[in-house]
Amino acid sequence: MTGKRADARAPKIHAFARVDFRCTGRPVIRAGEGETMERMHGRDADNFWYAVNNTEIVLMPSRQLETFGSTVFNYYMVSELMDSIDQVRVREGQVKAERPKVITPASYAKLLLDGFGDEARQFIEWIRTNRKDLRILQYGFAIRKEEITEQVYRDHLKTVVDRVRRYVTQKNDPLSAVVVGVDNPWEVCILKLLVEIIGESMPTNVGDLDRRQMFSDTGGVPRAVRREIEAAFTAARKDASRVKELGRLLQSHDVFEEYEDRFFALIRSRQK
Repeated sequence: MTGKRADARAPKIHAFARVDFRCTGRPVIRAGEGETMERMHGRDADNFWYAVNNTEIVLMPSRQLETFGSTVFNYYMVSELMDSIDQVRVREGQVKAERPKVITPASYAKLLLDGFGDEARQFIEWIRTNRKDLRILQYGFAIRKEEITEQVYRDHLKTVVDRVRRYVTQKNDPLSAVVVGVDNPWEVCILKLLVEIIGESMPTNVGDLDRRQMFSDTGGVPRAVRREIEAAFTAARKDASRVKELGRLLQSHDVFEEYEDRFFALIRSRQK
């Protein structure tokens, strides 16, 4: 059996997400940004994986995440009440997805190191070696308590799921999803949905950015990041309150040292 040999220099795509669950008093979940399963222990880890393994995505949004703007989609989360018979809760809410952000390989490596310690060092070295072939995107999602409604029905789970699925299908909304999972921690079920949405959207997002040469390497930093930094410098020159934001941006992309002289020159000019 013969075939074409894979291109060893083909772009390698990586993504991670920051998910802000400001809805139940639980801490922010940062997948790929320090909050890892390595730091979950005992019952927390068991509950997490139980929720993951008992989540079914009944209906996915038919539209993908926007590449150059934010996306808001709706979810319907169906779950049986714990220790109750034929009582089913339906949560309805919205998730706001931020515009996917290109980040530097160095920044991604730092996040991995913070999250996984020594176990990630070999992979980090691979990132540094292959940085020109990498396409790394950061996805951000936010869910707000005030945007969540819920109702409990006395019926069989399957009956309620079928009813919700028909309702959403009839609406013909390309930005709606139906998920079946556990009642607690239900947020993990939504997290699994977001991972699936990223997986479907990422190839298109990367292709759109590639066509605009946003991953082009300029001194070890993607063009998109350079543009973001220049926009932040312009904003800080006009508004002194944006200087700290600029400093955090430079640090997050691990390029503060490169821009250090320019950054402090800006601060001095604001003090005159």
